[in-house]
Order: sequence, then structure tokens, then C-alpha cells
Amino acid sequence: MWTVFLIASVALASAEPVTFYGDKVFRVVPQNAEHVELLQSLASYTKLDFWHPDSVLLLEIGKSADFRAEYDVAYDIQALFIQNDLPYEIMIDDLQVAIERQLNSNIRSGHSYEKYNDLETIYAWSSNIAAQNPDLVSRSQIGTSYEGRPIYLLKVGRPGANKNAVFIDCGFHAREWVSPAFCQWFVKEAVNSYGSDDEFTKLLDQLDFYVLPVLNVDGYQYTWTTDRMWRKTRSPNKNTFCVGTDPNRNFEANWCTAGATSSPCSEIYCGVIPESESETRALGDFIRSNLPSIKSYLTIHSYSQMLLFPYSYKHALAKDHDELLSLSEGAVNALSSLYGTVYTYGPGGKTIYLASGGSDDWAYDTGIKYSFTFELRDTGKYGFVLPESEIKETCEETMLAVKYISNYVLNNA
Repeated sequence: MWTVFLIASVALASAEPVTFYGDKVFRVVPQNAEHVELLQSLASYTKLDFWHPDSVLLLEIGKSADFRAEYDVAYDIQALFIQNDLPYEIMIDDLQVAIERQLNSNIRSGHSYEKYNDLETIYAWSSNIAAQNPDLVSRSQIGTSYEGRPIYLLKVGRPGANKNAVFIDCGFHAREWVSPAFCQWFVKEAVNSYGSDDEFTKLLDQLDFYVLPVLNVDGYQYTWTTDRMWRKTRSPNKNTFCVGTDPNRNFEANWCTAGATSSPCSEIYCGVIPESESETRALGDFIRSNLPSIKSYLTIHSYSQMLLFPYSYKHALAKDHDELLSLSEGAVNALSSLYGTVYTYGPGGKTIYLASGGSDDWAYDTGIKYSFTFELRDTGKYGFVLPESEIKETCEETMLAVKYISNYVLNNA
């Protein structure tokens, strides 16, 4: 534990960016309880950064787990796996090399839909696209982050009275860079397709789309300046050097039970109370204020190629399970039709793992029936460092699923 505190305090004290030279990302498949115990024991005395699932607490026998190990322990861990007959593979041999390859070029000149854009670039883009398309896009500020950054929301659609809406958010977890890339892509497609694509034109005429390009603005900024692998918010926690709360464990949806923890050093820390974070509270307040019109809630994450729906906080099925399952199947089929990308779909708790306090479960329990979580590409080859060369295909195929769900909402909500 002291090691974790020391690492956190050094990170706080230093303005130097974190590097990941020699860090390896392992995939393991625990075959029995002893393997799970081995991994839990490892995580208790050395820093393992779990990518999938989100925490060592969520390990299950027979289910693969991806985690990053720092260079100075990676070979010892590998030897331990061999010694204990724990099946493993190395997904990423040197994370720093993968991070540097993620960007096609380090030259970041202006906004591009096929590059990852930093926060200031996204802010400027959202202002410009609203100014250039006033009949289709408007921008508002729905809140302010802990560090004082604005949280901007774009409303996309033709003006009209009594329109139903679809809410799409991106950038919950800071290191999931392909998520904000999708929200930008969605707005671009709306603007470029209006008047030329009959299907999308009808959607924009008859529905509003609320698009939140980056919810966790402080965390996202931090991944660009300091620690590419940062996940949580950036608010301080009392009596510890450990910073941040997991925004997707911070909602009133069986808060801080299964798949979440009250330990502030954990990547799945639930916060002191539901919506303790400025960012989650801003989202919650906006949705509550517009609840009569919002018929669908889509939250965009990465990675693992899944389309999930409630519930994640329990194994019990939602009352609308059959309809949501059928809708998921149709959306995934639409997505797969373009590049053959294989997606898994189903209720979160059964399909991936139990996790309480998630925004999709909260939205569903608040009254938004068509609530879904997208886990975009890939399935672990690159994980959180998906190359820019895959942004276009990822966004194109995801658009098909989002349009499929939106058409269903238009006709059934």
C-alpha cells in the first residue's frame, strides 16, 4: 500500500510526463481459484494496471484479463506465470513504443477527424462547428470540472417543438481516446449528411441529439500532458495522495456495491457519495432537467467490442430485457455489416462483469428505456492505444449501430 502512496505522491509532485518504456500488457486466463489468488496477491504488492476488467477485484475463473505491468517486475511476473501454469500472452511488449505509434504523427496541426485531438482542439472544434452550422448545431456549457474546465454539450438537429432526443456521451474514462473521437465523428456526419442522406436527414428533422464530446475533461487533459494511462477524474481525495474517482462508478445505481470500491486508490473508486464529482453531477442534472424528451442514452467507451445494456449492477434481467436484447442484436448486425467486426452484446452484468454505479444503469432506472454502453474497438491487440489508422473504420461502423438504435427510438419511443 505504501508503494501505491509513494507512486501517487511522486506523480503529484512531478510535472514530468510519465513514461512506459518496457512496460508490458499481459493477457491471462485464470484456470482455477489458485490462479485468481496468485493475481490478487501480485496486485497487492506491486502496481498492476488492469485494463480489462477494470480491477483485480473483478477477476473470474475462465475469463481473460488484461493488465499492464511495469518494466522492472514484468519478467518476474512472466516467470511466475510459467511456474504456476497460468496461461498468458503478451499483448503489448513495450507500451511506450505502442503509445508513440498510436499517433500517425506528433505534428498536431488543427483538428482532424482521423486523429486524436487534445482538449483545447476539441473545444475550438465544438465552437467552430456550432458557429458554422447554426441551423443544425448549438453549443452550451452544462457544468464545470473540478479543475475549472468547461463541460460543453452540442445539440444537433433541426429546430422543432416537442422533439424526442438521444443523448450520447464520450470521454468518461480519460485514457479511452477513441471515445471522444467518435463523438466528434458523429457531429461531422450529421452536418455533412443533412440534406444528402435521406435517413440521417429524417433523424435530424425528427430527433434531437445531445452530444457530449468529453465528460471527464480534467482526466482527458491529464492523459495528454502527464499520464497517458490515467482513467479517473482529477479531484483530490481526503487523507490520501491518491487522486480521482471513477465517473462510471459514481451514479446512484446500486452505488458502491458490486464491482466498485470505497478505496480511493482503486481505479474503480466510487467516490464519497453518488455524483460527488462535478462532471457526473453536471451530466445527471442535465438529463434530469430534460428527462421527458430523452428517450435513449448512449455512452461510448473502449475497449472490447461490446454493446451492453442494463443491468450491470446485478444479474437480474431488466423488465425490458427482451426488447433491449433484440435491439442490440439489430444494432450489432448493422455495425458488423461494414467491416465484419464482431461485437458481443447483452446485459452488462452477465456479458462482461458486475459493476455498480454506472451511468447506463442509472439512466435506465431514471426512466430512459433505451440505455446502452458501447465498448468500441479493439479486443486487446492495442487496447487503449488503438492507432489513429483505426479511427475511421471504428467510427464508420459505430455510426451504423447508433443510427439503427436512433431509428428504432424514432419509431417506438
